[in-house]
Amino acid sequence: MSSIFLSLLVFIFSCDNKQAKEGKILGSGKMQAVMWDILQAEAYTDFYLKNDSSKSVLLQNAALQKKIFSLHQISKEDFYKSYDYYSSHSSDMRIMLDSISVKAERQRNKMMERKYSPAHLTKPEVPQR
Repeated sequence: MSSIFLSLLVFIFSCDNKQAKEGKILGSGKMQAVMWDILQAEAYTDFYLKNDSSKSVLLQNAALQKKIFSLHQISKEDFYKSYDYYSSHSSDMRIMLDSISVKAERQRNKMMERKYSPAHLTKPEVPQR
């Protein structure tokens, strides 16, 4: 079982590297990481900055995207060219979005476990005098 998993992992990363070397599009792993960060940035600007009239949500989102592209060492053009590719290849896009969804669900579950763990739910004992 583990050899099948390892073979699958090697195949996925070799495909990513092949696409990246050819300079056509970002590999699915890299694209997934960039999209995850972009979705997080959009959620942040929508949730936290939407009601702040002193900040432009569009400008803040653009600034965050610029930072994300720098962090992942890609250009805006690299991302949008890759996004166009994945948008026109729905099965590849679906796989990527499913992976992002699973990651988000895992993160949500961890957060809920911490928030509602028995340690957080029990009331601290009050010292008696």
